Amino acid sequence: MYDGLDAVAQARAVRQGEVSPVDLVTHGLGLIEAHNDALGAFVTVTPEAALSEARAAERRIASDGPDRLPPLFGVPTAIKDLTPTAGVRTTFGSRAYDTYVPSTDAHSVTLLRAAGTISLGKTNTPEFGLSAYTDNDVQGSARTPWDLSRSAGGSSGGAAAAVAAGLVPFAHGSDGGGSLRIPASSCGVFGLKPSRGRVSPGPEANVAGLTVEGPLARTVRDAAAVLDALAVPMTGDAHWAPPLPAGESFLAHAAVEPGRLRIARYADLGDSGFSVDPVCLAAYESATELLGSLGHDVQEVSNPFVEELGELFFTTWGVQALRFRLSPEKEELLRPVTRFWRERGRQTSAEDFFRALEGQQRLSRRVITATRHFDAVLTPTLGLPPQPPEYFLGGPGEDPMEQIGRQSLFSPFTSAYNLTGQPAASLPLYWTEDALPIGVSLTGRPAGEAQLLSLCAQLEAAAPWAHRRPVL
Repeated sequence: MYDGLDAVAQARAVRQGEVSPVDLVTHGLGLIEAHNDALGAFVTVTPEAALSEARAAERRIASDGPDRLPPLFGVPTAIKDLTPTAGVRTTFGSRAYDTYVPSTDAHSVTLLRAAGTISLGKTNTPEFGLSAYTDNDVQGSARTPWDLSRSAGGSSGGAAAAVAAGLVPFAHGSDGGGSLRIPASSCGVFGLKPSRGRVSPGPEANVAGLTVEGPLARTVRDAAAVLDALAVPMTGDAHWAPPLPAGESFLAHAAVEPGRLRIARYADLGDSGFSVDPVCLAAYESATELLGSLGHDVQEVSNPFVEELGELFFTTWGVQALRFRLSPEKEELLRPVTRFWRERGRQTSAEDFFRALEGQQRLSRRVITATRHFDAVLTPTLGLPPQPPEYFLGGPGEDPMEQIGRQSLFSPFTSAYNLTGQPAASLPLYWTEDALPIGVSLTGRPAGEAQLLSLCAQLEAAAPWAHRRPVL
């Protein structure tokens, strides 16, 4: 009964008395119990807390009435296990934090609760969110429900798997190098990386400005509604995106036709030596045809990013891996690839880090200037279709750079737009003959989520396969 309803529809059903929050939460918990062993979507499930919140929600409906409820009231969700949740185990995907229980919620968690959502638990993520796949020593692999032999992608892989399998209608995630868009493509759902500064990282810092929290959802309108809930700054934020004009919402923009837009597109990877798999190119060409059929002006451009992109990102990524402070004993519990990134960070001088941050800003200015005449940029989301966990993990004693190299082949497009800070989405518009989802990516103008969501909703409505669901 509830599986076909997205979050907006579930909230409407709650307000109209057609379903109760306890019904929705109980249904979601039952699906998690039935399917999480196979999916690896959740690290921690919180049934007692979720049911307690659902019963409190029902009392609030009785006392306040349906017209005074928040927009997503009574809707189940889940929080990525990289994000602190007061009183709920938060492992950051690492044995080093296996028993850690924060005392404070992240700002995003507070905002989602204020919007009326009810968390069912914490979703799987790779150690410290450093990888393009989701596997760790706490829970194991998160797998795409379209083919349980393949990874859900990462680092928000558990969240994407949970949404694709219908365990929750939407889930919280974050994206520092593609971590919302990669699993969205691998799991056949919609993933939105908001603009830098649109969603506060508070009370934590975001020194490099790469990472932003955002939604994974079944529908574009759900993602828009969640963004409305999350787009509330916290005092002291270092980055701020311009707010929408008073009275406007992202959800309303998602319901408006975008008009005829100019869309740039590229799929070349320059001199990187990487190539794009034919099925990813087929999805990209299919999206190009769909955009053209809707009246948009699609133009081929050269890849605007230059060769230093990789080095700039790698330098910052290594330093960013050091934000988790560990004793030497805890450090030994980390996976080799995590230790590699942290050691790279330690070997980076202050001067090198400063030059990397400066280089990112200069590159961003050049790219945004070069594409300023376009409303959006189309690329493949990934360079490969969903891969087995073994593709990423490699063998015992393997040089971590070999594993990182395979991740770069898998995801050669996404990290560029973490550097520029532009909003970017992965859309589920294409499936292979053997029913594997292949996403395509659209990147909007700086702080241009409203127009981007409008365009994505138009494509979703026009695409024949945008709402396919796996059979578990």
